[in-house]
Amino acid sequence: MATLEAQQTGVAVCNPRTGELLYTVDEPRPEAIAEVHTRARAASKRVAALSLAERSACLERLSAAILKRKEAIVDQVVAETGKSRTDALVSEIFTACDMLHHYAKAGPKQLRDEKVPTPLLLMGKKGVIRYEPLGVILIISPWNYPFALAFAPFAGAFMAGNAVLYKPSEWTPLQGLVEEIVAEANLPEDALQVVYGGRDAGRMLIDGRPDKVMFTGSTRGGREVAAHAAQYLIPVELELGGKDPAIVFDDVNLTRTVAGVLWGGLTNGGQSCTSIERLYLQRGIHDEFVAALKAAMEGLTYTNGPADGPDPSAVDVGGITPDFQIDKIHDQVEDARAKGATVLVGGERIESTRAYPPTLVTGCKPGMSLWDEETFGPVIAVASFNTEEEVIAAANDTPYGLTASVWTADMERARRVADALQVGGVSINGVMATEAHPDLPFGGTKESGYGRYRGKHGLHGFCNIKSILIDRQSKKIEANWYPYTAEKYRLFTRLLDAAFGAHGVPGLVKTALSGMKLESFSQKPRQ
Repeated sequence: MATLEAQQTGVAVCNPRTGELLYTVDEPRPEAIAEVHTRARAASKRVAALSLAERSACLERLSAAILKRKEAIVDQVVAETGKSRTDALVSEIFTACDMLHHYAKAGPKQLRDEKVPTPLLLMGKKGVIRYEPLGVILIISPWNYPFALAFAPFAGAFMAGNAVLYKPSEWTPLQGLVEEIVAEANLPEDALQVVYGGRDAGRMLIDGRPDKVMFTGSTRGGREVAAHAAQYLIPVELELGGKDPAIVFDDVNLTRTVAGVLWGGLTNGGQSCTSIERLYLQRGIHDEFVAALKAAMEGLTYTNGPADGPDPSAVDVGGITPDFQIDKIHDQVEDARAKGATVLVGGERIESTRAYPPTLVTGCKPGMSLWDEETFGPVIAVASFNTEEEVIAAANDTPYGLTASVWTADMERARRVADALQVGGVSINGVMATEAHPDLPFGGTKESGYGRYRGKHGLHGFCNIKSILIDRQSKKIEANWYPYTAEKYRLFTRLLDAAFGAHGVPGLVKTALSGMKLESFSQKPRQ
């Protein structure tokens, strides 16, 4: 496997807790980008030549290599992101291994040629859908899940038979880690190449014309990637931001739902595109729920500057990764406070650190940046509602549409609300659950992006989906071939009326008889 390292003079990668400089990342040279593309093209042929069983074995070896060094991986992820150790273990390593294992098991079946039924009018022919590799996939990942979002999309791209160019975020590149794991798993040479750098590296990689780009990141970044790739007509999959709602009706089990909402709003320090950012509480349960949520939040431990106490693995909520993000969180909370919202817990940044306490804000409404814009921090913003119709309209009143959660004991209502929400995934009486199921496709609507990964739909997104129709080599002339005659026109008209105007068994009989007459006539020379 090859790695393209940047000159060590650019973006500083620091430990968010201590401020320690770990290393720096700069933009690579254009000639180096050209080289990795050349190597990727060669590697794509090697990967495509592997059998499905051989690709599956590669993914199993990757998973084994990850498990073998899981504590070292947690150490590096925590050092670069500032997240809690449990978040690093569960949301990063578990997610990566889950997707690798899933595609190793399900991928071979999902990539086999698929036979399709033959319609009556094409009787005698066979239809097949074939899933072929695209070639070279460019994966550009964000800073919030640097390990999981390296290996989870790679699992599908590689299983589909592609070589991968991977550009991690310049803020959390995990320098050297991915390469070490891939080397230990003994993948085909250059099946995965890591390219370090920022936006310029991303642009140059797209200029190299990969066969597809998968971008995970902000909506602003997604627009830039889509626009740059469009000039080459490169297909792009965009997994972008969210302002995900949680809708809680007044018939829920209070204890369980509070626990779910608390985790869903604060996991990974709230730095997840699918974390709860808008909490809608039905008015009858609002005060009781807020009181319970406040008490639960006040009991959490969180990163407080450089030290986390004697047992770092017991910290609930980690810190904020990049310095610019904590400024955004602070500004949004202050804007909400100034516009009449009430901060019940937290709300005060810890100066000279990237620590922000778990924060609960009530009385939120449209017009507050905390309510309207993606926050990406450990803040739960709350509003109340009365009716089902009201909350559906409010939840959909956003440019985003990634995921949502619905909490109620009424399953009919839960399904009804889930169907009405304009999002890519809905968890009922759970949170961030659809993305935990490896066979469910993941993606959003509106400004949350387009395309899907995970599951068979995601796997097929890394494929050229080729349609093949097979007929025998014979003397038969197809009815729709030349020559055209007045009699053929009359027979086609009869077939049209029979095939699409008649119904049931009589329709099938008329279609068969009309088709036989037309086919028989078509074997004769022009009359």
